[in-house]
Order: sequence, then structure tokens, then C-alpha cells
Amino acid sequence: MLEKILLGTYTRGESKGIYSIQLDTKNKELTDLTLVAEENSPTYLAQSKAKNLYSVTSVDDKGGAAAYDSSFNFLNAVTEEGAPLCYVAVDDDRQLVYGANYHKGEVNVYQILADGSLKASDAVYHDEPTGPNENQDHAHAHYANLTPDKRLAVCDLGTDRVYTYDVSEAGKLTEVAVFEAPAGTGPRHLVFHPNEKYAYLFGELDSTVTVLAYDATTGKFAQENKTSTLPEDYHDFNGGAAIRMTSDGKFVYVSNRGHNSITAFAVKNDGESLEFVQNISTEGDFPRDFALDPTEQFIVCGHQKSDNLSLFERDSQTGKLTFISKDFYAPECVCVLFD
Repeated sequence: MLEKILLGTYTRGESKGIYSIQLDTKNKELTDLTLVAEENSPTYLAQSKAKNLYSVTSVDDKGGAAAYDSSFNFLNAVTEEGAPLCYVAVDDDRQLVYGANYHKGEVNVYQILADGSLKASDAVYHDEPTGPNENQDHAHAHYANLTPDKRLAVCDLGTDRVYTYDVSEAGKLTEVAVFEAPAGTGPRHLVFHPNEKYAYLFGELDSTVTVLAYDATTGKFAQENKTSTLPEDYHDFNGGAAIRMTSDGKFVYVSNRGHNSITAFAVKNDGESLEFVQNISTEGDFPRDFALDPTEQFIVCGHQKSDNLSLFERDSQTGKLTFISKDFYAPECVCVLFD
């Protein structure tokens, strides 16, 4: 079987924009790197059910979101003065796209128009006190995506907070709850358990996964426990990056930039706690993103600094990964999205 993958990249070096590749699951190999859209540093990608593609973009000194149709024809870009987004997500039910702007500490909402193009709808800023880390100089919104009950959860690395918003059909945000993570956590990304009762928060700055109980009645998160993603004897630089969960709710995986590894955890007590399974080298430098394929038999990991993709096979019973290959060229890859 051939599975199509889209790659988001920086374009500071050899990359020209958004690429596609194939995962050959029979031969267990990656093939066919193809440039599908020239775009300026499309560092994060999201796809709608209609197969329209939404990308981070920057044009001159303006940043925002770009829209492409299912054939990768450019539809439009909505930008404003300042740095580009770092994250985009699609809300198919309300026909909205959400964006998180790390440099501006801003959350953006865009309406999806009939042809798939975008129109700005709302923006909110965070002005709460920031954490003690030198990278927490001001608010840094890093993630904006839906909760299981269709609220919007936003991780802010700068303020050490996770915000919950109600979202109107027109894309207007109303804050309903705020979770304060331990100082210096640096909330980056979040995934939910299929039972919808727990979420797993990856702290970029302290390299931890925090298990959060989620109350759908109020939109509030509450901390249950917190686990390091690094070996005890590792004390050099690391920045937590991507976090993924299997659809059966049994395993959580995270990537470590600096330690250059993926850590696997087994989910215990119906989602309430995590148990270490494995830490395995990603065989590349700065594993910014990775993704499970639709069968969840494979993981593809992209490296920002070493321009390569690594392929792993996954044991669905134990959660352990087996390294397959590391030599597939992908320039400045920072986002891996199965089409």
C-alpha cells in the first residue's frame, strides 16, 4: 500500500515549500519527494475533510495562513504585520481554521469560505504574567486546536497556561477556563485520550508530559501527574516538540529535540497515568515533528537540521518502535501530515 504524506518546511536553505512523499508499507520505505506548492516557510499544515490544505505562511513582513485546494492550487492568504503563525488546525463543523502565533502571543481564527479560501474572523492576545525561563519573555501561543466537546484549547509557552475558549459559529472566541501549569513548563502541544476525560500536555521547556483531567462541563483542566521524557542521566539542551497518541488510547509518543529521540509511554488507569516504555534515537538532528500512519504500524519522523526523514515500525501490543531507515532526504522538514 502507498500512503501519501505532506511535509511542511522552513525555506531558509534548500527547501522551496510544501512537499509530498509516499510511504510504501509493503516494502517499508519512503519514496517520491515532490514539491507540490512553493510557499514561504510553511512550518505547519492542516487539511480539511474536503482535502483543502491550510498552511502557515509569511509574505514580506506579514504572517498568517494560506489556503490551497485539493490539487494544491493557491486560493488565498490572510496575513497581517508581524511574524507568521507556528500552528494551524481545521474545524470542519464550523468551517473555521485556528492559528497560534508564537512570536506575537496571539490566537487567530479564520472562516473557511465556500471555495475553501480564508477570511479573518477573530484574534485574542494573552497578557498574563510569564514564566521564569529565558524563553518566556512574553506570551508565546504555540497550539490552538479543538477539545473533544468542540471548544478551543490553546497552549501558551510564555505564560505557562492552557486556555479554553468557547467558539461561536462565526468564529468568535470567549474564554471559559485557564489552567496554570507549573512554572517553567512551557506548554507546547496537547493531545486527548479517546475517552475524552484526559489530555496530555507536552512541556517544551522542561521536557515533561503532564496528564490533565478534563471537565467538559466547565472546560477546565486539572493536573494529575507529570513525567519526564528524558533519561535521568541526560543534562544537556532539550526542547520538547511533537506529541501523538494512538487511536486505541494505549500509547503516547513524544519527540525530543536536542536529545534527538522519541519516547514512548503506555497509558495506564484508563488514561490517568503514563508508564515509560522506550526511548529510541530518531537518527537525525532536531526531530521537530513526527506522525503515525493511518494503520498506526509506522511512524515517520522529520528533522529540521539534518534534512532527513526516519522511518520506524511500531509494535501495537508493546508500543515499542523498531528503526527501519534514516536516509530519505527532506529539506528543513518540521511538519509531517498524512494525507
